[in-house]
Amino acid sequence: METLRKLSILAEGAKYDVSCSSSGSGKRRGAVGNTSLGGICHSWSDDGRCISLLKILFSNDCVFDCAYCVNRRSSGAERATFTPKELADLTIQMYRRNYIEGLFLSSAVVHSPDDTMILLIRTAKLLRQEYGFGGYIHAKAIPGASPHLIRTLGFLADRMSVNIELPSEPSLRALAPQKTRNSILEPMAFIGGTIAEEKADRKRTGRRKNAFVPAGHSTQLMVGASPENDRAILSLSQGLYKKFGLKRVYYSAYVPVAENPLLPAVSSSPPLLREHRLYQADWLLRFYGFRAEEILPGDTPYLDEGLDPKCAWALSHLSFFPVDVNRASYEEILRVPGIGVKSAKRILEARRGHLLDADDLQKLGVVMKRARFFVACRGNFSPFSSEAGTLRQILSGYGKDLGSTRQLRLEF
Repeated sequence: METLRKLSILAEGAKYDVSCSSSGSGKRRGAVGNTSLGGICHSWSDDGRCISLLKILFSNDCVFDCAYCVNRRSSGAERATFTPKELADLTIQMYRRNYIEGLFLSSAVVHSPDDTMILLIRTAKLLRQEYGFGGYIHAKAIPGASPHLIRTLGFLADRMSVNIELPSEPSLRALAPQKTRNSILEPMAFIGGTIAEEKADRKRTGRRKNAFVPAGHSTQLMVGASPENDRAILSLSQGLYKKFGLKRVYYSAYVPVAENPLLPAVSSSPPLLREHRLYQADWLLRFYGFRAEEILPGDTPYLDEGLDPKCAWALSHLSFFPVDVNRASYEEILRVPGIGVKSAKRILEARRGHLLDADDLQKLGVVMKRARFFVACRGNFSPFSSEAGTLRQILSGYGKDLGSTRQLRLEF
């Protein structure tokens, strides 16, 4: 099979992994600038730069038969497998032509998890050691792979990830019987533990050496393929962040690819708005000091699709407001809808010089159309009906068109 045909098949097979941010972007076949057929996607670095990655599977010839997966053993998909040299050559050629800045490398399970990891390691070694490739590499750790192979790949990659996919053990048994929860969590624990050990060793000795996955590790959870509610998903994410030190949990609205009585019908639409609300709630977990049980208490299993989670929390805790921005702590200010991390820090800095008013807040980047109902400044507080239902109507009107696009803004 020609390399170009392999590229087309294996780029198509990789698109369901949303760890790259343009995974769900619309396709305009034949249009200038469309790179989706070539496997090129876009992600963002920690400093905010948009970078282009070759997002590709090493192989889609899988021995596993996960019901939700387009590359499952029982599917009729056309199969293709690179050799390590083919994929390394393809990557370096695209890099030299300035098409890409890095590689997002995953694979179906070829023969066994360890056999697959060996193939990924050979590819990464060719790039790093033979071609001198210094660009970004995000590599997938295969569930069930041996720790020494994960460690070897970790010193060749910038980031690694182990996709947990399904939020519970019963769903895993029903939809992915060849996988176990331990086969997923053990590699995740090994990566997180090794990162911590390497960091402590560098701090203790002061020696600078090749770091183990310096960009950290991540995972992906599917939304809508199994019956777990949003509270279960957020609680799991919170635990993964705390226990394994993950950089990011990605959420993927399940796209039906096969008829199966345990899965949504092929004709059903992916729950994109639900995915978006989970990303917003995840942001609150990571940067705003919220806990999963605050966002979704025991009597609330799902996030409100009509409101972003921060506004929903504010409406159910009106006694917490108004927050006086001239006196409140950083943690209290972060709870105000319309105030983000940057604007909260700016408020703390600006109020050292003078008392802030509404005009000052707007200049500092506060979204006043939301925040005005929840803040007091210079003793002034924007009056509104004390009924949460009335305020809900006002706030939900600001985001009523959110469900119309795949790429949705995180507005807090």
